[in-house]
Amino acid sequence: MFQKIFQNKKVLVTGNTGFKGSWLTLWLLKLGANIIGVSKDVPTNPSLFEILNLEKKIKHHYLDIKDIDKLKKIIVSNKPDFIFHLAAQPIVSESYKNPIDTIISNSLGTVNLLQIINDIDWKCSVLFVTSDKCYENIEKSSGYKETDKLGGKDIYSSSKAAAELFISSYFRTFLKNKENLSLAVGRAGNVIGGGDWAKDRLVVDCMNAWNRKKAVKIRNPFSTRPWQHVLEPLSGYLHLASLIDQSKDLNGEPFNFGPNQNDKLNVESLIKKLSKTFNLENPYKIIESNNFPESELLQLDISKAKKLINWQPVNRTNEMIEAVSDWYYTYFNQEVDLEELTLNQIEIYESRASKRKLPWAN
Repeated sequence: MFQKIFQNKKVLVTGNTGFKGSWLTLWLLKLGANIIGVSKDVPTNPSLFEILNLEKKIKHHYLDIKDIDKLKKIIVSNKPDFIFHLAAQPIVSESYKNPIDTIISNSLGTVNLLQIINDIDWKCSVLFVTSDKCYENIEKSSGYKETDKLGGKDIYSSSKAAAELFISSYFRTFLKNKENLSLAVGRAGNVIGGGDWAKDRLVVDCMNAWNRKKAVKIRNPFSTRPWQHVLEPLSGYLHLASLIDQSKDLNGEPFNFGPNQNDKLNVESLIKKLSKTFNLENPYKIIESNNFPESELLQLDISKAKKLINWQPVNRTNEMIEAVSDWYYTYFNQEVDLEELTLNQIEIYESRASKRKLPWAN
């Protein structure tokens, strides 16, 4: 997998205690990497990071990335071969309650890392993870391309757009011609999968409600999002990081990672498919809410990733649904070891990618 490029390499992951960070950490461990984790805390209870017992398997540091001096000390002392930057305030609703913290974490936290890597003197490849919400959303049905306008009507979106602008400006001003350094950006959103327990997330709300035999409360049943299993963008991040490590051809480039256009689902369709495992007659009910505005349509154009790095989604819609619902159903019913189940889902995903002859799966 990934041409064994991560085997025995030192890989620093910021935000490693989060949902995506935990899946990425487990996959990198499976690939033979030595992980250095940096996170300010364990963000949820339950926590996938704790369920998978990851702290005992890596070199972990509890640190807020806003502290540039301590972050620099960790990076310089470990001299990682790869850095995956996932640390962020990831919840849209939280950005309405704490806008300043969201801006500092998502934008200036990224600047701290950019400033640190500007000074390093060893070979390092850095993958910055932002969000599909960095685009100025005009309800575009064809999907946003990497060349589309950045922006955001809300603080979360604008904090991600600002992070993108800082990455671009640092790259063009300081980092572009550094022989020892390569970087790229991965944009993805509406990632679902087992072990996500963050608040105000649709799938998490569904699972918690259905476990109590209750209908989940939803606001906009016909809102469409680029739902994708967590392993889809992670395969893109890993593939992209391996490519920029081997060649400067993609240095500084952003890439969208999402589902195919014909695989998009609205909220109602996703809920109906997910709820089948839980055998509920009325899985949801619609409520009115004026807490914050939400876009009806959000879709990414992934043609650049398909063309330039030969990446594409692996899971069919039914495979994504099965993986998500099976993980949570197993968690609630305590049927098997969850670390074993999570690793098994990674192996199934790798096998599907290999059968579909994707280059990273060789």
